Amino acid sequence: MKIITKNKKASHEYFLLDKYECGIVLKGTEIKSVRTAKVSIVDAYARVRNGEIFIVNMHISKYNHGNLFNHQEKRTRKLLLHKKEIIRITNKLAKEPLTLIPTLVYLEKGLCKVEITLAKGKKNYDKRQSLKEKDALKRAQQTLKERY
Repeated sequence: MKIITKNKKASHEYFLLDKYECGIVLKGTEIKSVRTAKVSIVDAYARVRNGEIFIVNMHISKYNHGNLFNHQEKRTRKLLLHKKEIIRITNKLAKEPLTLIPTLVYLEKGLCKVEITLAKGKKNYDKRQSLKEKDALKRAQQTLKERY
């Protein structure tokens, strides 16, 4: 498994709940750009439309050696999941105020995979609290390292 990009901002902005691994429908020049790690998922999110899940605002840079038929950088791309998983996600989104965000893009056996996560937004005080916990954990590890 080769990790292409991570959404590091996601764990700071959201409470991450359920993770799903899914494939993505790409064109020829898009997969070539993905293999050269020219992908950004910072502003991306996923939507359910007509029983299918699509990823919006995922930026894949144009392929350098592409020609006239190069792809659009921020087009909407279809995600590939099992029908039961799509129904499960749709039901959870209907019950609670959750959002679907991509957290990881990677290559596995030559295929591009996207890890999407059901997430709940954090308030400002939640963000401060998580930063305090992270800082306390870091300090504890440093003191243990100094003693031993």
